[in-house]
Amino acid sequence: MNRRRFLTLLGTAGVSTAMSAVGAKKAVAAGNQSFKGYKDSYGVLHDTTRCIGCRKCEQGCNEVNDLPAPKVKFDDLTVLEKTRRTDPDNWTVVNKYNVAGLDHPVFRKQQCNHCLEPACASACFVKAFTKNPDGSVTYDGSLCVGCRYCMIACPFNVPTFQYDEPFDPLIRKCTMCHPRIQEGKLPGCVEACPKEALTFGKRDDLLRIARDRIRTNPGRYQDHIYGELEMGGTAWMYLAGVPFEAVGQQEMGSKSAPEYTAGALGSVPMVVGIWPVLLTGAYAISKRKEKVAAEEREEAVQAALAKAKADAESAMNSALAKAAKEKDAAVAREVKKAMEQAEQAFEEKFAALRAEGQSAETGDDGEGKEDA
Repeated sequence: MNRRRFLTLLGTAGVSTAMSAVGAKKAVAAGNQSFKGYKDSYGVLHDTTRCIGCRKCEQGCNEVNDLPAPKVKFDDLTVLEKTRRTDPDNWTVVNKYNVAGLDHPVFRKQQCNHCLEPACASACFVKAFTKNPDGSVTYDGSLCVGCRYCMIACPFNVPTFQYDEPFDPLIRKCTMCHPRIQEGKLPGCVEACPKEALTFGKRDDLLRIARDRIRTNPGRYQDHIYGELEMGGTAWMYLAGVPFEAVGQQEMGSKSAPEYTAGALGSVPMVVGIWPVLLTGAYAISKRKEKVAAEEREEAVQAALAKAKADAESAMNSALAKAAKEKDAAVAREVKKAMEQAEQAFEEKFAALRAEGQSAETGDDGEGKEDA
């Protein structure tokens, strides 16, 4: 998209937004209604009072998602001495918390919480994120333009970016093992947990289980299910025996991310109309830059190949010339050596013959004198 075309679209957007102010106000009113999730969607309940920090869930996630081998083996628990966050190669991590007043640490698993109304999906203008009916939030890298708005929008600081991938960096995060759920299997982390600290099931059933545990063990749990209401509710929920702030969980409101932004955007109709156009222009420019960069990379590769070929040919010719010289020198050395040996042999033969002749001459004279 050239600049003239881009500016024309901006002008068109300005006219259309002025005409749609009434519609925008209606959209704001509708935006105040939060989405309560798909019926019968799934989730996971993480009971931190049962977690022993064994990192089996990390290993299970790694194996079922074919992620790279970890720098530190999963049975090495020294990594728990430092607070970690998820990254492109580790979609879930377990952290250890030393809580005042307790004689033992508390462990909590972190991954994507799969919000009922995902902030990442609401921030993504190319719809690379999808909230699925099974409760998972998945990502389509083929649509992503690398803007990383999802990373800024996520209140749980979950999506990560492949900064070390030069050609096609992607956003990476937990998918709640969406493909496995579709096959009727458990998420990898849930299947690997040896202490049943992770419970997979329908979200409504998990809430009943959590409330039952709190009711029957009042001294063991906080009277709070983290994720039931936070940020409009999440598919991944937590139970804890200590305040959630003590195990790294931020205090969140009950409004979802779209509710926080709907009023602000809707109250300025110009923004509602221009924002998609601006982002469309940014997308086109980004894609153009990617195309130019790809062409430049191809040219650089071809130039590097040509130079490498020329260098290889030059090196080979030099090696052949050197070998030829060494061969000629070797032949000359051998010829000289052979001549020297032949000359020495001749001299030795000549000396022997001469000595033999002198001996014969002396013998003949002796015999003549004796006869006389």
